[in-house]
Amino acid sequence: MPGVSVRDVPAQDFVVAYASFLQRQGKLEVPGYVELVKTSAGNELPPQDSDKWFYMRAASIARHIYLRKSVGTGKLNKLYGGTVNRGSRPSHHVNASGSVNRKVLQSLEKIGVLEEGKAGGRKISESGQRDLDRIAGEVFAGSAEDDE
Repeated sequence: MPGVSVRDVPAQDFVVAYASFLQRQGKLEVPGYVELVKTSAGNELPPQDSDKWFYMRAASIARHIYLRKSVGTGKLNKLYGGTVNRGSRPSHHVNASGSVNRKVLQSLEKIGVLEEGKAGGRKISESGQRDLDRIAGEVFAGSAEDDE
């Protein structure tokens, strides 16, 4: 659908649709440790959905970078971090795992969705923007059909 961008569709619907697209496509390089690794030092357990969480993170990062000019691993670590349970002491913010976010960025760059920015970080490529807009158009059309 022409004229529809990622900004025009709800974030959750887009991330789920793009994650399933990445999984169906099968080109995204998934590291072998996805079943074992925690996504943050503040988490007690790894993600329970061991099959799909990496694709959801990749879709979420692609959307986040689409909406901004350039994003690096440090900003993503802060974004996906959370509070750590410190017992009776007050909770504090803990950054997410840099390794996971870096592997997602490298995988998205390898399939051509992202490219390195001039001032550092990663930015969305033209082919990546085209793919994300196409998926957003499909989500928009699907939500328009549900409204009728």
